Parts: sequence; C-alpha cells; structure tokens
Amino acid sequence: MQRSRPHRFWSAAVIVAALAASSCLGADEGRGQPVVAPLTAKESLGKRLFFEKSLSTPPGQACSACHDPKAAFASPQTGLPVSRGARPGVYGNRNDQPAAYAAFVPPRHRDPVEGLWVGGLFWDGRVNTLAEQAQGPPLNPLEMANPDVETIAAKLRALDYARLFTEVYGEDALANPQRAFDHMADAIAAYERTPEVNPFDSKYDHWLRGETELSEQERRGLRLFEAEDKGNCAACHPSRSAPDGSPPLFTDFTYDNLGVPANPENPFYLLPARLNPDGFAFVDLGLGAVVKDPAQNGKFRVPTLRNVAVTSPYMHNGVFKTLFQVLAFYNTRDVTRWPAPEVGQNVNTEELGNLRLTNQELEDVVAFLQTLTDGWRPASSR
Repeated sequence: MQRSRPHRFWSAAVIVAALAASSCLGADEGRGQPVVAPLTAKESLGKRLFFEKSLSTPPGQACSACHDPKAAFASPQTGLPVSRGARPGVYGNRNDQPAAYAAFVPPRHRDPVEGLWVGGLFWDGRVNTLAEQAQGPPLNPLEMANPDVETIAAKLRALDYARLFTEVYGEDALANPQRAFDHMADAIAAYERTPEVNPFDSKYDHWLRGETELSEQERRGLRLFEAEDKGNCAACHPSRSAPDGSPPLFTDFTYDNLGVPANPENPFYLLPARLNPDGFAFVDLGLGAVVKDPAQNGKFRVPTLRNVAVTSPYMHNGVFKTLFQVLAFYNTRDVTRWPAPEVGQNVNTEELGNLRLTNQELEDVVAFLQTLTDGWRPASSR
C-alpha cells in the first residue's frame, strides 16, 4: 500500500513566510512559537464582513454561519450532513469545508511528474484563491442567495462601517458594484490568512515544538498513522514539519475517489427542480466536472486533518458522522458490505479498503487525531 506521492511541504513554508513578512506572524526568539500581531485595517474589515449577517438574501446568514470559530471555522450544524442556506428549507449539496487553513491550499495545477491534480479551493478545486472562494457563497442560491453583485454592493454601502472600505481601498471603493464585490472578497481573504484563523496551536503542534508529551495511546496512533504497512495515512496527510520548520498541514492537496457512498440523508435531494434538476439521480462528479475529464470523476481534494475531531460530519456529502466510522470504512470497505460508491469509476483500491487494523488500532488513530484540535493548553494553564 505504499504511496508514491511526495510530501508537499512547500505551500506551508511559503505562506507562513508571507504571513511573517506582513507582520501577521512572527517568531518568539526563545521558543519559535507564533506571535500574533494586531489585525491590519484590511484584516479587521475582513473580519467584520466575515461575521456580517446582512449580506445574505434574506438577511441573517454570515460566512460564520457555516464557518464558526467556535467550531474550528467549520459548520456548527453537526446534526446535518450539509448546511442550511439563507432561505428556509434550502440546503447546500456538499458538506462545508472548514475555513481554517484554507489559506495554504495552492492553486489548482497538474503535477508535471506524477500527472496528479493538486490544489484548488472547494472540494472540487474550482477556484484558485481565497478571494474567489469568498465570492462563491454570496451568489450561490443554496447559500447566501443574493441575486446579483448589485444587490451585494448596495448592502455593502449600507453598512455602518462602510467608511472602512474607503480607508482601505480608496474613496471610490464602493462606487462600482463589481469593484465593491471584489474589495469585499479581498478583505475577507485577508482575514482568513491571519493566525486568528490558522493558529497552529493544537496539542500536536506543542508536541512538535517540544513543549508537551503525547500519551501512550496518542503515540501508538501516530505510529499507525505514519506506518506504510499499517494505516499509511501520512501518505496523503503529511504529519511532520517541513525542512524549514513550518508546521504540517495534514494534506498533500491531491484528489482521490475513496469510494464514498451517496448519502441518502442529504436534504439536497429533496429540493425543487430549479435548485436540483436531477432530484434523487444527482451524482456529484467532483473534480471530473471541473476539469472535464471522466478519469477524475468522483475525486475530491484531500482535506486537512487539522481540527478533524471537532468538524463532523465527514466526506464531501457528510455521509459519515464519526471519526471511527470513517476509519472503519477505510479499514474494511473492500471486505464487508458497505454501500456502493456514489461514483464507481476511479476508486482508489490500492491504498485503502482492507487495512487489516484491529479495533484497538482504530481507536488509537482516533486518539491521535484528537491531538490536532486547535486551542490546546496544558492542564496547568487551562
């Protein structure tokens, strides 16, 4: 089950360096720990926009509704496979990905050596920048549901802090609707790049810096996570710091069809034809629909595992509710009666499906994954 894909550390190193250069992130001389600087004017504007509820139609839904900092910038609606839209009875078709650490995803490109698609935001990699991503939900009828850019620009001009746009972008910042929309997305992206959204302060980060110890079970889980003859999870979710010391992102940004089944609990299936013309016949082709290549059908970008223990449900359609269920699927997909894949072509049959892990080993891996949750503090300082 050895994976040939090289670990891609360069993205984390490049963006951490960029954050440090912009005074968002420095280094404590004694310990190498991140030092958070105050937000810049642009970042502060972006933060206010991120939590602004008036920018949906009808008003009431902010970016934070699906990317709540109290839920590690993921959806707080853990009882649903997908998130509610701004309009009553409307739901998205996919499980929202966390906004945390999205700043480190490189633009979508094809690796010239291995021929693999790498990077791009959203599950299917359809956009390449945080600003482009920030412009998706406001115009998506399944999410914030604004009819056009002009509507959003009018909402921006009506904000009681609209003057901040002129302070950051100039006197005519909101004069042109498209320019106003672009400035909104640019500011939100600036906030999403800050250490406030990407803190790198899990127990595992503290352990990598030599500031704490992992428990015996957590260490067993890490060994299983990294062992090529066991879980081999680190092949797609690199777990070690880059040569320059920048912390691991627990993703290589590539794409896979894991053989995940369709989720019959997804409320998107029941939406009217104007929102879901395929009804129960809807099949999510993932990357294949973006790059127009059937060989990529059913493939979705490998997500970061940071905060994975607190960001259920899992997979692009929210079909799995617990980490143990995810690991059990990886472990036994090909040797027991799991439902058929949503997309039966291009399924990865080489690296998962029959891992032969025991129940105790699965529990150990779960214990390790729980060390990746941000906001960890030693018991003495809690």
